[in-house]
Amino acid sequence: MTAKLINGKEIAAQVRAKVAQGVEARRQRGLRAPGLAVVLVGDDPASQVYVGNKRKACQEAGIVSFSYDLPADTPQSTLEDLIDELNENPAVDGILVQLPLPAHLDADPILVKIRPDKDVDGFHPFNMGRLAQRRPELRPCTPAGITTLLDSIGTPYKGQHAVIVGASNIVGRPMAMELLLKGATTTITHRFTDSLEQFVREADIVIAAAGKPGLIKGEWIKPGATVIDVGINRMADGKLQGDVEFDAAAQRAAYITPVPGGVGPMTIAHLLENTLYAANNLHTDQD
Repeated sequence: MTAKLINGKEIAAQVRAKVAQGVEARRQRGLRAPGLAVVLVGDDPASQVYVGNKRKACQEAGIVSFSYDLPADTPQSTLEDLIDELNENPAVDGILVQLPLPAHLDADPILVKIRPDKDVDGFHPFNMGRLAQRRPELRPCTPAGITTLLDSIGTPYKGQHAVIVGASNIVGRPMAMELLLKGATTTITHRFTDSLEQFVREADIVIAAAGKPGLIKGEWIKPGATVIDVGINRMADGKLQGDVEFDAAAQRAAYITPVPGGVGPMTIAHLLENTLYAANNLHTDQD
C-alpha cells in the first residue's frame, strides 16, 4: 500500500478532547454543562449501538446526556409532543432523533419540528439553507467531519476537483456545499449519472457515499488522489466493507480512509462540537 491512512479515530479523539476542554471552560465560568437529548424509538440493533456510542461520547466530554428510549409502537403524536417538550427545555442544547424510525412514523415532520438552534444533526431545512448560503451554523455532522479529515492532511481545495458519489441529504448534498465553501470545484454523481468511472478518474478528491460495497474500483482512482470512503456495508461474513475497493485504491491514492475507523468516528465528534457550539453561541440566554 502506498497511500497514507487518514486515521479517523485519532483525529476524532483530538476533536473530542477539544470539546471536553470547552465544556470544562464553561464550568470554570460558572455555566452549566451543555445538554444533548438523544431519542431512540424501537429496538433496532444498529441504532442501539449508535445511540450507545453517542451517549458514551457525551459522558466522556462532560456533556449531559438526556436519554429517551421509546417503544417501537410509539405514535407520531407522542414523538412530536416529546420534541415540543425538548424544544422548551432550557437544559437541552441539542436534540437528536436516531434514524431510521419505525415504518409507521414519518421522519420529515419530526426533524422539521426540532428547533433549528437545537438541530445538532444539521438536518433542518434552516441549517441546510444557511450552509447553502455560505453562512453555516449547525452543520450536518458527517460532511463537517469529513472536512476536518481533509483539513488534517492539508488539502489545498482551491484548484482541486472533488467528486462526490451519492446525492443523499445526509452526506452527498451538504458535502458538496462544504467543498464549495473551501473553494474546490465540485461534482455530484448519483444513480442517474452516466460514465461514473470517467468522473472518478478525473477526481483529486473522491468522496464515496453511495452505500454500495466496492462500487468504486481501485483502478479508477487518479494517482495521488485523496479517497474518503463513507460507506459502511456489512457483508455476509459479518465484516464491514466500504464503497471503495480499498486494497487496489490504496495502491494509487495519496491518502485514504479505512472502513471502519475513518469517517464514522468523526460524525460523533462533530455532533459533540455542534452541541457545545449551540450552548456557547445560541443559548447563552439559558445559562
